[in-house]
Amino acid sequence: MGPDFIFMLTRADRTIEDAEQRLPEAIQAGVRHIGFKDIGLPPSALRRLADAIRAAGATTYLEVVSLDADSEAASARMALDLGVEVLMGGTRPEVVAPVIAGSPIRYYPYPGDIVGHPCVLGGTIASIVESARRLLATPGVHGLDLLAYRFKGDVPALMTAVCREAAGRPVVIAGSLDRAERIAAVAAAGAAAFTVGTAALDGAFPTTADLAAQLRHILDSHGRPGGDL
Repeated sequence: MGPDFIFMLTRADRTIEDAEQRLPEAIQAGVRHIGFKDIGLPPSALRRLADAIRAAGATTYLEVVSLDADSEAASARMALDLGVEVLMGGTRPEVVAPVIAGSPIRYYPYPGDIVGHPCVLGGTIASIVESARRLLATPGVHGLDLLAYRFKGDVPALMTAVCREAAGRPVVIAGSLDRAERIAAVAAAGAAAFTVGTAALDGAFPTTADLAAQLRHILDSHGRPGGDL
């Protein structure tokens, strides 16, 4: 089976304003892994969105954009408050893991050097793999969120190396997955899942621009709605 498809209700690394209104299209298309960012909507709207995703029977993902320690701690507290199942992103497990300790939240931070917003991935393959190794050795870290296509080097080699280092623990490939070839490379590398947000919302895949059609195309061609990361 191929990797899971996580649909992100995001554009340019921000939760879209009409995320709750677009959610039924994703559910109707068969998507069962749905995420959003910790910025773009106020906490009250994010809470309604998380509740609606759960009520629809899908798994909820919150991806952290903030890169300073205080903001990451606040995002971890938000994940607890929203009751999401997976917290992705961020670079400081020493800050996040104690906040969510004892909860059922699964935590997948970013390996490598994360710069700017929208985020880019700096470093070399060797340094990113070493970062992945350190993260995976940290108590409370369950997997990784790899911004592979925000890296300027050999992306397939990077994904393969990080997935090998993870040794069966989930690696989610996030960011700039806007064409079939990239998603195929994710599958070939052995990643557990991939995220698509902006590309589907903008109609990047070779079907009609309708969001439900875009999501069905991704599911039918590359992903699967079920599974449990």
